[in-house]
Amino acid sequence: MKKSKEKITKDLNISDVIKKYPETTFVFMGYGLHCVGCEFAELDTIEAGAKTHGMDDETISMMIKDLNKVAGKKI
Repeated sequence: MKKSKEKITKDLNISDVIKKYPETTFVFMGYGLHCVGCEFAELDTIEAGAKTHGMDDETISMMIKDLNKVAGKKI
């Protein structure tokens, strides 16, 4: 199956990203977003969830790069 060329961005919903790229679960958890299975993952964007967990913009950017890498994307 060919992967979409859609880049993962901070504005995407956490749950949508996990559904499309299940392998990203480990990246989220590695950055302390253990809420991947909770109701807030259905509501929050990646940025909103990260900020709720105290992440700064630089860390969010690093996480987005890692999410794209794991999902097989080129940045």
